[in-house]
Amino acid sequence: MTENIYNPEFVKSLFNRMSGSYERMNYITSFGFSIRWRKQFIKRFERTKNKIEIIDLLTGMGETWNAVKNMFPNAKLTGLDFSAEMLNSARKKSQQHFKNEVKLVQQDVLESNLPGNHFDIVICAFGLKTFNSDQIKILAIETRRILKSGGKFSFIEVSKPGNIILKALYKFYLGKIIPIFGGILLANPSVYKMLWRYTDKFSNAKNAARIFKEVGLHTNYESYFYGCATGFHGNK
Repeated sequence: MTENIYNPEFVKSLFNRMSGSYERMNYITSFGFSIRWRKQFIKRFERTKNKIEIIDLLTGMGETWNAVKNMFPNAKLTGLDFSAEMLNSARKKSQQHFKNEVKLVQQDVLESNLPGNHFDIVICAFGLKTFNSDQIKILAIETRRILKSGGKFSFIEVSKPGNIILKALYKFYLGKIIPIFGGILLANPSVYKMLWRYTDKFSNAKNAARIFKEVGLHTNYESYFYGCATGFHGNK
């Protein structure tokens, strides 16, 4: 495969093709833990009923919104993604389950015109693996730019567990079994093979956490379920 898998146009095309089944596949690929992990990485913040501003970067189909609204019922929530098809699904979810109150922005997070010093909280679930180190640095700088002083952030990503046996099982599951599900749902198993390829290259969130620290954000690394997911959280 000769494509640059971190090229934004390649990633956008990939997620446009997966949009009809991605939410189900996220659940399957994480053995059902994705819902729990979304709740856990949001709980790095204190619950409040204040009218704060939250942005969900790489929002996809809005899978994290329930967890956000449970913690922050009066928050003004913005969802950003560059995949038109993902946002079409997110828009329907906003209309059907969130009174059409979620503001949706179709932009590349690495080249956005989001307002600076604006958001109280920045979150991102399961999107880090599609960035290389240079792009993660841009993401870190952008996170710092759009956060208010004292604002907080939390990121999470599916990762390669450190345990050898668990890693082998995870590789087999994501690399071999998940493409079969992808073939059933999309008639295109190669699309879902990319999930393991990204995860394999990403490994875990340690490098991303280091980069976020280097740009001046207070950052704490986090591991979930023996390293099957990792992430980091902190503040500006």
